[in-house]
Amino acid sequence: MATAEIRVDRRDHVAVLTVHDPDRRNALTLSLSADLASAVAECEQDEDVHAVVVTGTPPAFCAGADLTALGEAREAGLRQIYAGFLALAHCTLPTIAAVGGSAVGAGLNLALACDVRLANQHARFDSRFLQLGIHPGGGMTWMLPRATGQQTTAAMALFGQVVDAATAHRVGLVWQLVDGEHDALVDAAVELAGPAARAPRELVLATKRTMRTTAVLDEHAAAVEAELAAQLVSMESPAFTERLAAMKERISRR
Repeated sequence: MATAEIRVDRRDHVAVLTVHDPDRRNALTLSLSADLASAVAECEQDEDVHAVVVTGTPPAFCAGADLTALGEAREAGLRQIYAGFLALAHCTLPTIAAVGGSAVGAGLNLALACDVRLANQHARFDSRFLQLGIHPGGGMTWMLPRATGQQTTAAMALFGQVVDAATAHRVGLVWQLVDGEHDALVDAAVELAGPAARAPRELVLATKRTMRTTAVLDEHAAAVEAELAAQLVSMESPAFTERLAAMKERISRR
């Protein structure tokens, strides 16, 4: 059997985190979940990383919680299982899930925890909590409707519907479908992360931080004020001065 681990590959300011335990379809054990949380934390602390892509070694994305760990878990164990995908949900960096196989239970949560999801033709999204006789956990009933709406959430969580890649794209669970196998999918995710990778890191962090603030505001005016403070800070940066000058130079040459 392959060694279960979180593989980290850095590509031009983008960290690709791969949940690697293909013999068990990348099911999250307590140790693997802890390793994923640690890898996310290391990316946040690494000034050279501007964005994170998470994927799973084929043939699955993540088959959910390891059944042995799940069967033995009580509150503390469940929280340990949550730790990996919650680290991504709370990550200060932009995050992309590259889903190239089944995302089941906690694996669905792992995909939902990311800011954006890409998928290829092998992707399947399956709640499966009900079929296992266990209540949904890890915030699935909060994350899923925010991505897809209440009707799709009900279809998946209450009626056990498994969503394929095309349907996931149609209902908003997936941002982009990628025609190709795993390597092409990950390459597409890294390419999508490119603008964040090339932008000043603090600006990327500030923009995501503001998005989280404005997401819970009720009024447009409050969002304007929240953005204004951060925008003024960014305009004092050397990066803004340099990029503005470069843009003016390009326009003058036309």
